[in-house]
Amino acid sequence: MTSPSARLAELGITLPQVATPAGSYLPTARTGNLLFTAGQLPFVDGRLPATGKVGAEVSPEDAKEYARLAGLNVLAAIDSAVGLDAVERVVKIVGFVASAEGFTGQPGVINGVSDLMAEVFGEAGRHARSAVGVAELPLGSPVEVEAIVQVR
Repeated sequence: MTSPSARLAELGITLPQVATPAGSYLPTARTGNLLFTAGQLPFVDGRLPATGKVGAEVSPEDAKEYARLAGLNVLAAIDSAVGLDAVERVVKIVGFVASAEGFTGQPGVINGVSDLMAEVFGEAGRHARSAVGVAELPLGSPVEVEAIVQVR
């Protein structure tokens, strides 16, 4: 398969700048051959494209796109830390969805980031995953995504 960085170019994707931490933490932390990312919001040019709860103010379809955007921010953090081509496989994705009461479509929303990982890394992008509904997320974001990747 084509390298992840070449695959991004083929897809016409330019990674965003790594988001500045909004608190006392690092964008990534490495232990051995595992790299953990901090939770990433769907920032575009430093701003959230929407706020609110999925199933109320935000549609599930839009939230799926926001999960993909958060995934791009995850990729930017990984690229900044070790370079995307150092990734051997995506191990786990954890996705949080700010959910309106009764909304149970979290897995469909987080497919936005899961699909992105498969597009970029191929079979190595297939991963274990959690998709969790929560009451609130930082800054009113509808989604937040974090990843664990195995690196060389």
